[in-house]
Amino acid sequence: MVSRNPLTSRHYGRQRSVAVAPWRHNRPVLLLILFLIGCSPVSPSGTAVPIESAVPSENTPLTPAPPTATPPHSGISAGQIRNAQYQLGFTDAPQTVQLANGEFREGLAGSTGYMEIRVTDVMAFGDIDGDGLNEAAAMVSENYGGTGVFVFLALYAERAGKPVFLTSVFLDDRPVLSDLRFETDGIFVSATTHGAEDPFCCPTLRNERHYKLINNQLELTDYTTFTPDGRPRSIVIEAPVQGAEVFSSVQIRGSVAIAPFENNLAYRIYDVGGVELSAGAVSVSAPDPGAPGTFETMINIGGLLSGSLIRLELQDVSAADGSLLAMDSVELVVK
Repeated sequence: MVSRNPLTSRHYGRQRSVAVAPWRHNRPVLLLILFLIGCSPVSPSGTAVPIESAVPSENTPLTPAPPTATPPHSGISAGQIRNAQYQLGFTDAPQTVQLANGEFREGLAGSTGYMEIRVTDVMAFGDIDGDGLNEAAAMVSENYGGTGVFVFLALYAERAGKPVFLTSVFLDDRPVLSDLRFETDGIFVSATTHGAEDPFCCPTLRNERHYKLINNQLELTDYTTFTPDGRPRSIVIEAPVQGAEVFSSVQIRGSVAIAPFENNLAYRIYDVGGVELSAGAVSVSAPDPGAPGTFETMINIGGLLSGSLIRLELQDVSAADGSLLAMDSVELVVK
């Protein structure tokens, strides 16, 4: 099978008290790489302003991005989140800490076992699960003594008057956040994160992404990056529509803002648990390299059981480094 691009939330998100996320097999290697990055002696540059610094206090403080949402009219509050429990995202085994006034510290800076967890001022509120009460999306930073400040998008809800941590998904080491807000059935994030060639100090990849709560996880449903001159690199699936019923095959149609390398997109089909069922290529028609284009083709789904829920993703993957440049997805029901 074709391995999934590491940006997607099945690699960085974690399902809470349900099942171990499908990326668990590769997680120790990924965490080791990120830990070595975080412990790198490279000094952070003032040009890369994170949401809020979790670097030890002797370093120059950095300014957080402003909140982008109004306070909730019902449901969880910012004050509750700052004194809630938080499940660490940068540890291999599940570990929960108790926040106090938005912080948790353990150990001495520079020593083994040191950690500093902070809830930033960046929060948004909205009803993601349709229960009539607002949930909260909060940016939480984790620092383990190096220069790395690993930022997670954490989702909280209120249950019986108490704040409850639901899940989280990794964003980047020291991202620069532009926007965070709830939309119709998910969460929108606009940020500048590290591209494949970016130094640790200075992310340059501007991107926009939507997350949806699926099976108690924040799943990445679409992803757009921007070229250095500001052009969006996006994919739009026009058909089939969300929730459509399909049989052994499905006709897929849509457009791209920038034609991919050699005019080929990758498609991947997953079951409800995130297991990849099939993968292949979708050809794009475009008048010139890098011009807007369209696609229309038939994709074989295979002999899945009637009533199965599947997820079809189209991806533009960099031929140079394998990074994800754009993605769109749609959920389908097999008949």
